[in-house]
Amino acid sequence: MRQLAFEDLGTMRYKPCWDYQEAVFKSVIDHKIARRDALSADPKAERPLPTSRLLFVEHPHVLTLGKSGDAGNVIVSPARLAELGVDYFPINRGGDITYHGPGQLVAYPILDLDQFFTDIHKYLRFLEEAIIRTCADFGVEAGRIKGQTGVWVDVEAGKGARKICAFGVKCSRWVTMHGLAFNVDSDLNFFDLIIPCGISDKGVTSLSKEVGRNIPLEEVKPLLKTHLQNLFQWDEVTAS
Repeated sequence: MRQLAFEDLGTMRYKPCWDYQEAVFKSVIDHKIARRDALSADPKAERPLPTSRLLFVEHPHVLTLGKSGDAGNVIVSPARLAELGVDYFPINRGGDITYHGPGQLVAYPILDLDQFFTDIHKYLRFLEEAIIRTCADFGVEAGRIKGQTGVWVDVEAGKGARKICAFGVKCSRWVTMHGLAFNVDSDLNFFDLIIPCGISDKGVTSLSKEVGRNIPLEEVKPLLKTHLQNLFQWDEVTAS
């Protein structure tokens, strides 16, 4: 049985949320190792599988740079970031520079992929598919661009394509962390501080902009959560 505990963290600054992610991530890995060792010592031992976790959060203004990213894709000075109240963190996920801020729904799945499938590309495609289905709930046709992780609107428009959701993940011992950033009602002007994901020839957008009305995160959260659950087929349990 694939068990997952869901937590809506509300609004949280990036660093304490990152620390919390790391703690949950470590606890899942430690559980896996302890279970493996116990079963190795006694194959008949009863040791439950670790419980995966899905975190939803909205961050105050922050830029995060993936471990393979280029710091030069931040195109304003540290003084300008400080003036605007934008934090900045180089972090341990894949991908390049990303903006998080109010009106953006961030999802951090901390999944034990040994209980699902050990294929990180399939994992990313499932995350993308959940966003595509959520966009469709609002009448927005979104999709993928070959060779570029993410979800886009007007995918056939070349330079007119606009990214609506960015992805960056880490995986160790088949446990994931970090995840996706879905522009629901984001202030898109903050993307002018960076070259988003290092891609200079395409734009960004939000669900609100595409639909033509302000869409609150609370309207989107249950839809995205349901699509993720339908794709990954987990049973939700209470966080312990």
